[in-house]
Formats: sequence, C-alpha cells, structure tokens
Amino acid sequence: METYKLDHDIKVFCVTADSFPNGVQAAYDNLHAKAGQEGRTIYGLSKPDNNQIVYKAAATEKFDGEGNQLGLETFIIPKGEYVTETIHDWKNNMQKFGPTFMALLANSRLDWSSWCIEWYKNDDEVLCMVKLQNA
Repeated sequence: METYKLDHDIKVFCVTADSFPNGVQAAYDNLHAKAGQEGRTIYGLSKPDNNQIVYKAAATEKFDGEGNQLGLETFIIPKGEYVTETIHDWKNNMQKFGPTFMALLANSRLDWSSWCIEWYKNDDEVLCMVKLQNA
C-alpha cells in the first residue's frame, strides 16, 4: 500500500449501476454510450449503503457543465490524501478488487464519509483509492 496525494478536486459525471456487481458493466456501457470514452479518465466509485454496495461508473468532463448538459449525475472526487493499491492486468484479475479494497479499508485513518475509488489509468492498470482523514 502507498499513500497518494490528489492535489485538486476532480469533477466527473456518472451513471449508477442498478445492482452490484451484476449491473456494473451495464453502467459503464450506458456511460460510454452517452458520452464516449476518448479523451476521458474513467473512474469507478463505490460505497456501502444499507447492506448493499452503491456503484457509479464515472468519467471526467471535457468542459465545465458537460455532465449536466448530458443529463447525468455529477460528482466531485475530493482532493486530499488517499491510501492506494495498484491492480495490474485488471481485466483478468477482477477477483482482486474485493480483497484489495478490504485491505485498504482496514486503515485506521480512513475518512468513512468518502467513497472507494477505482482510477482506470489505462487498459492494464487501475489504482484503488480510499480517502484518509485530513491531518
């Protein structure tokens, strides 16, 4: 595990999955159909809510207000310090996401009001992130 400092807020727009984990791919398909993928950074956002996980497929805006213009929910990934772990070859290692986030969530400095974040850096690498409390 490593610590990563996100220097600025990231504004994204998102599509919420109907269910987790079964509805996740459909949420990404819906997101990409409405906004495309090219020139965007893709994220996954998740958080427990009433014994289930809420999952949002997310992408960066190309211009301010794009998410609203597309009729999609907007979300701010807050700047700050995150505890992180990288998963390589993530498409063939989907089984690593659960244990990786469970290990990150064991950190005693977590900001429990924040979301778990998957930052899809490229087709091979995803950075799993959980925000820490402000020092």
